[in-house]
Amino acid sequence: MSIVSLLNVSILNNPAPFTDPYKFEITFECLEPLKDDLEWKLTYVGSSTSFEHDQELDSLLVGPVPVGVNKFVFEADPPSPDLIPASELVSVTVILLSCSYADREFVRVGYYVNNEYDTEELRQNPPNKVQVDHIIRNVLAEKPRVTRFNIVWDSDAQGEEFPPEQPDADLADDDEDLYAAEDEEYDEDFENEAEGDAEALVDGDNEKNESTEKEEGGPTAEGDDSKEETNEDLEVDLEAESEDDEGDVEEEEEEDLEDDGEAQDKPKPKPKPEQEQEQEQEPEQEPEPEPEPEPEPEPEPESEK
Repeated sequence: MSIVSLLNVSILNNPAPFTDPYKFEITFECLEPLKDDLEWKLTYVGSSTSFEHDQELDSLLVGPVPVGVNKFVFEADPPSPDLIPASELVSVTVILLSCSYADREFVRVGYYVNNEYDTEELRQNPPNKVQVDHIIRNVLAEKPRVTRFNIVWDSDAQGEEFPPEQPDADLADDDEDLYAAEDEEYDEDFENEAEGDAEALVDGDNEKNESTEKEEGGPTAEGDDSKEETNEDLEVDLEAESEDDEGDVEEEEEEDLEDDGEAQDKPKPKPKPEQEQEQEQEPEQEPEPEPEPEPEPEPEPESEK
């Protein structure tokens, strides 16, 4: 947060002749006591294409600055026409009002300035040689361009923005060889310690194994013989089980073969002729009823002769 805030800037003589000084009434607020003074500066931009023609019109130190709202009048000399290109004397340019604390700029206000002749005749027919006495400047005070910058103030705990300079640092001897030798010694010590730790671990494991063998009594010849016997018994049992399994498998295979043979001995049914199959498939049709015979006509009686 900025300790000093710019509240208002008023141009007291505007418009004014080109040769008159600039007069600004500046109002600002200070939130904390300051150790150093505030530096106000006014710069005239002499050319839009080069910084070589810029002129610092005046600068002013304000201080000690009390806490609260402060107001003062800043008056600066006009620019020198000899330092401005003739083609840009009668044109639009810029002036910059800035304020710094401890050589650190924290606010800048820019204004456009229109320089023109004071009569209509000179505006319509400008002379070959610029007549500075007839130039009127008009500062566009209604449209300032304000830019603020963050800087380090007295109450900030960040300290300096940049580390302190050390001009003798480059002249000191290079410590690369010393550091390399120290690194080699450190590596050797580390390797020796690692080897010692590994040997200690191996010795400790050997002692533990010997102590456990002593407590258990160690392996004996009787134990070996008993292990061999148990292994032989296991082998015999496994062989007997495998023989039993083979016998069961053979019996199952023989039963399957006998079932297959019985199935082959049974005669297969002979296939029926196609006509019989068709007759069986077609449903039987009921016979149609026969028509009743018509009655015969009765014979006529013979006539008497």
